[in-house]
Amino acid sequence: MLHTAFIGLGSNLEDPCSQLRRAFDDLAGLPDTRLVAHSSLYRSAPLGFAEQPDFINAVAKIETALTPQALLQALLQIEHRHGRERTFRNAPRTLDLDVLLYGDMQLHEHGLTIPHPQMHLRAFVLKPLLEIAPDVPIPGMGQAKAALDRCDGQVLEVVSEPIL
Repeated sequence: MLHTAFIGLGSNLEDPCSQLRRAFDDLAGLPDTRLVAHSSLYRSAPLGFAEQPDFINAVAKIETALTPQALLQALLQIEHRHGRERTFRNAPRTLDLDVLLYGDMQLHEHGLTIPHPQMHLRAFVLKPLLEIAPDVPIPGMGQAKAALDRCDGQVLEVVSEPIL
């Protein structure tokens, strides 16, 4: 059985636009998974630790037969192949991949919370998500559009249109 999932992507090291484009290919190559769509690439200021380069962010829509846990493990392997190092919270990174949504599932277990617990607060997640899924709800939180409307002051710049 295939499930629709949305993956958040971010990078601010080692040619971030290239990192995200390669990550789209990596997502398309996951077993029992199909890349359905991806958003434009967006530039945003870092949150948390501010003394680092701006981020490039996007969202991908996939259909997958992988369980949420197997999908997370596959995403962590992709991050590792891209040279991701976890030095401290909100550190600069070559690639960050997050399971944002997995169908209408609500899940909270060690290492995995769906929907992503901070997505409703982040314009750099919501804007690209709404680009590819304009009517998507966030289970337990309401419409993503309403959440984006509450992200005042978070500025995004489109740096690349989607190409599939």
